[in-house]
Amino acid sequence: MSTLRISICLLLLSISALAQDKNTEEPEAVKETAEQIAKDSVRITNRYGLRLGADLSKLVRTSLDDDYKGFELMGDFRLTKRLYIAGELGTEERTTITEFLNSTANGSYFKAGIDYNTYENWFGMENAIYTGFRVGASTFKQTLNSYTIYTTNQYWEPQLTVDTPEEFSGLTALWTELIVGLKAEVLPNLYLGLNAQLKVLISDDAPNTFENVYIPGYNKTYDSGRFGVGYGYNISYLIPLYKKEK
Repeated sequence: MSTLRISICLLLLSISALAQDKNTEEPEAVKETAEQIAKDSVRITNRYGLRLGADLSKLVRTSLDDDYKGFELMGDFRLTKRLYIAGELGTEERTTITEFLNSTANGSYFKAGIDYNTYENWFGMENAIYTGFRVGASTFKQTLNSYTIYTTNQYWEPQLTVDTPEEFSGLTALWTELIVGLKAEVLPNLYLGLNAQLKVLISDDAPNTFENVYIPGYNKTYDSGRFGVGYGYNISYLIPLYKKEK
């Protein structure tokens, strides 16, 4: 009987010792788990900086089209997660040849506005599907290279062609445009993109003898209509300046 009592006492002492060891180790285990969670946690940040580039479509068109020369620089700066300020600066020279008119428009332009990224990126991605708005202004000159005077009776009164160039300088134009496009990061900080533009002409100065058929930065005027279109393929590089936590 005494042996049984001694065995029960020893068993109770062993259980008590194990419970004390468990209580002693539990805070350590909790501490290690918290440290591991902290190590495994990833801080999600967005990069903010200046993205600069050029319009590839104008460079390609310049090399392929003898009647066109153009170059455009573009840039944007990130203000918030989705909002950017953006702008373009360029020059164009375009010769338009029709049945009765040959004219050359030559000048520079500037566009400024905002872009809004509608695309929700996956973790680690910084691509964009965006919409935007621009206000554009152009200063240019028109050269009337030649023109033909139309006659209703060409048998008795042959058409007269005048090929003495006449230049009209100091012309200006102002317009707005809506833009939709996308930009994809193909290499670290390097982006390729494309966009389409719908333009609305607000005002333009035209020569006294003919109307503008092409305005640098605005493109073709479509018989003096107030609406125009444009497009672009671009390459750009992001210069990261700082980061913000998402």
